[in-house]
Amino acid sequence: MGEFVRLEVEDGVGTIRIDRPKMNALNVQVQEEIRAAATEAAERDDVKAVIVYGGERVFAAGADIKEMADMSYTDMVARSGGLQSSFSAVARIPKPVVAAVTGYALGGGCELALCADIRIAADDATLGQPEILLGIIPGAGGTQRLSRLVGPSKAKDIIFTGRFVKADEALAIGMVDKVVPAADVYTEAVAWAKQFTGAASCALRAAKETVDRGLEVDLETGLEIERIQFAALFATEDRTTGMRSFMEQGPGKARFEGR
Repeated sequence: MGEFVRLEVEDGVGTIRIDRPKMNALNVQVQEEIRAAATEAAERDDVKAVIVYGGERVFAAGADIKEMADMSYTDMVARSGGLQSSFSAVARIPKPVVAAVTGYALGGGCELALCADIRIAADDATLGQPEILLGIIPGAGGTQRLSRLVGPSKAKDIIFTGRFVKADEALAIGMVDKVVPAADVYTEAVAWAKQFTGAASCALRAAKETVDRGLEVDLETGLEIERIQFAALFATEDRTTGMRSFMEQGPGKARFEGR
């Protein structure tokens, strides 16, 4: 457990909780603690789905600018890979991941939310990539993940202007997937995550990897990734259990063991 980031596990759901008052600024220490929590969540068999959460007040308002302001070009050359890979550790958790977004998710905070499979946001949440206003660009995946999520023209508008995106617009353009009252954000995230606590975890892992990897390649290569993952699942106990249950009891009644 880190000083500012911890993994809390309850009933199969792991919450990566960022807690660095007042605004959850993502300094190097927090970045590395996020990596450690994501790695633990990925490895633990008792974690079936993951929530990324900054608390009731704010998700994460961005990088620690005071820390970053003193970094030279050579400093950032050395650090930028670690910055990206600490967030990518969240994106690569081989389980369903939901970002529970309250308050501000700006800059690095927005980039962290983009690493989740879906985003549930408070109705008063504010997202954005305002790095351009500091004379830089997003450096933890924002230019790549945002454009893949909302399309290049919308992503360019948000990144070029550095403007804030309110929850209703974020929902309309697909930047978030659901908007709920602020008090309900974490509860909604838990409800989404709990869908998977008894699911076929090998199939979920394969589905996530196939979608994610398929987006990085051409269609024919993506189809080959799908074919290989599909066939591989016929070596799992869950496949046998699921098909037998379907034939004997109908759909949706299988009890999977994750093997």
